[in-house]
Amino acid sequence: MQLALSSKYKSEFLANMSYELRTPLNSMLVLSQLLAENAEGNLTEKQREYASTIHSSGTDLLTLINEILDLAKIEAGHMDVHITGVAFTALRDYVERTFREMASEKRLDFSVDLDGTLPEEIYTDSQRLQQVLRNLLSNAFKFTAHGQVVLRVAVALDGWSADQEILNRAETVVAFAVSDTGIGISLDRQRLVFEAFQQADGTTSRKFGGTGLGLSISREIATLLRGELRLSSAPAKGSIFTLYLPLNYVPRPERRGATESPSILQRLRNASDALAGGAIPVSPERDPAIGHLSLPEPVAASEEIEDDRGQVQPGDQVLLIVEDDPAFARVLLDRAHLQGFKAIVSTRGAPVPDLARRFRPAAILLDIGLPDISGWMLLDRLKHSVDTRHIPVHVISVEDAARRGIRLGAIGWLKKPVTREGLDEALSVTKGFVERTVRNILVVEDDAEESQRIVELLGNSDTQTRAVKAGSEALEAVNSERFDCMVLDLSLKDISAFRLIKDIREAIGMSHLPIIVYTRKPLTRRQAGELKRLASTMVIETVKSLELLLYKSTLLLHRAQGRLPASKQALLEQVLLSDPELSGKRVLIIDDDARNVFALASLLEHHHLEVSYAESGQAGIQMIENAPGIDLVLMDVMPDMDGFETMRRIRTDARFRSLPIIALTAKAMKGDRDRCLEAGASDFIAKPIDNEQLLSMLRVWASAEEA
Repeated sequence: MQLALSSKYKSEFLANMSYELRTPLNSMLVLSQLLAENAEGNLTEKQREYASTIHSSGTDLLTLINEILDLAKIEAGHMDVHITGVAFTALRDYVERTFREMASEKRLDFSVDLDGTLPEEIYTDSQRLQQVLRNLLSNAFKFTAHGQVVLRVAVALDGWSADQEILNRAETVVAFAVSDTGIGISLDRQRLVFEAFQQADGTTSRKFGGTGLGLSISREIATLLRGELRLSSAPAKGSIFTLYLPLNYVPRPERRGATESPSILQRLRNASDALAGGAIPVSPERDPAIGHLSLPEPVAASEEIEDDRGQVQPGDQVLLIVEDDPAFARVLLDRAHLQGFKAIVSTRGAPVPDLARRFRPAAILLDIGLPDISGWMLLDRLKHSVDTRHIPVHVISVEDAARRGIRLGAIGWLKKPVTREGLDEALSVTKGFVERTVRNILVVEDDAEESQRIVELLGNSDTQTRAVKAGSEALEAVNSERFDCMVLDLSLKDISAFRLIKDIREAIGMSHLPIIVYTRKPLTRRQAGELKRLASTMVIETVKSLELLLYKSTLLLHRAQGRLPASKQALLEQVLLSDPELSGKRVLIIDDDARNVFALASLLEHHHLEVSYAESGQAGIQMIENAPGIDLVLMDVMPDMDGFETMRRIRTDARFRSLPIIALTAKAMKGDRDRCLEAGASDFIAKPIDNEQLLSMLRVWASAEEA
């Protein structure tokens, strides 16, 4: 009973400390990153270095906090696995990037050796495998002052425990061996280092820091991945930690009548209840393939699709398919082959940016309803990265939101359910766009000097620009030629620009031709209303400067920023810093912690948003009711005010049922997101807040309001 009670107090302590540590850390990370970016150019290099050091130290602190939370998740049964194909070469590159500088600073030899007999990939949880290797290599560097650290990856025939049935039955087992020439561990301490909060030297005067959780967590992750972590070491002779994993993750078969395994804490409570009732407690269930207390089953692995990633050759046109339905993904794969594409398939969104950088696809097919990340946010992140911004993304989704998708940078939209003919046409259009290396632009401007400036701005080897002076000439042009984008001045002399837009819509279809309205003069209320009505049926963007015109046109034309002249690249970088999609938006922060408010306000004002704040839920509701025009709400849900109840009350008012509300929480435990959404949040983000993730989320929800 006392043991169960102690475990309960420990879990409560970890949850509470999660919030207490993350709240001040959130402000530190946000503000230090803003200082390090030095957007205003008023800091010296030394001051920027100080800010970067603060941010780096805060990130290290976050890593320590996450280790403690990982232990809490393991004990609560909340650690899941997501299985994907992990290329050994990509894993080697990741380890090299992460630890090469550390090895140089400590003047240690460091190498990553991949055995020549290894297959191309291992099917496991990429994030968890990286976490274990990070822990093992971090320890190796920490405890090694002279000599070397080596990671060797090879096929293993033996070395794991005899009772590891999954490894015994696996066709292929891969060994990840991290060896060092460090201080080593005595035999009597080797078992203890795998226990939580234990270290080789556990005194307060110890030479080496750390939480003592890394190896404990690594051992549990090895278990979740159906493998084992082994240690061989001797004092003053170094250590070898070896992670054994099956080449193909093996889901644990479900037993008939079996229920979800209770957490370690629940087992202790059950035992204490039995003792209190005078019954003899049953021994905790042991998994014969693990040899210690078994953990709850991880989430079932997503079905993997056999694609072309092993056959991609230089010069191949690669199509990256992002679709969580395995059956439909195979259909897309087959249709892509018929169009001459080599195809890479991902059933989750998280690996997509890395896959895009690795395979450099000619185009991407993207499903919006992904299981792990919002497809909208993934589209936004792809279109805000210099490496992937130019890649045409064709969306296939059950949602009917074509204009919103194209405004965020998609080349096209196909609504599910799709026909074979519709799918083939979408792939054909995508292939045709990829193969057409020159983009055609129509400029409609009656001022000769202004027209020349626009043509020079947009011109390059990848564009062909035609300029006309009158609306009648523009209508004739779009009926006789294919254009990818039109730039339009509102002040035409022969016909109204609004009449021209309507005629174009009727002539070639409502969303076929994106139109950028370029005007230096403020729009009248009538003009703004008319454009809004027209934008409900086709893609129309309004810009007021040449810089924004260049930005919007490169997005809609899917132009590679790196191929533009240096002067135009510099213009785009300046625009991206100001975040035009968010500039001028009104954001309300509801948070009772002044540090969080200051940090968030600094970040948002840096991107030209208008920020107001309220210290309580009631004050926030009053501001929303009395200050019309608020575009977005950032709602803290902990600790003193009931953010959940505040969101519920906001949603009871019909005027604010579609108001984007992003919940901020420091707990980030399993189920928190669902709880926030049930209370009325539009989305959820955990502290410490990642600046780019928050800005991406704000852009996505701002676009939802405008769609």
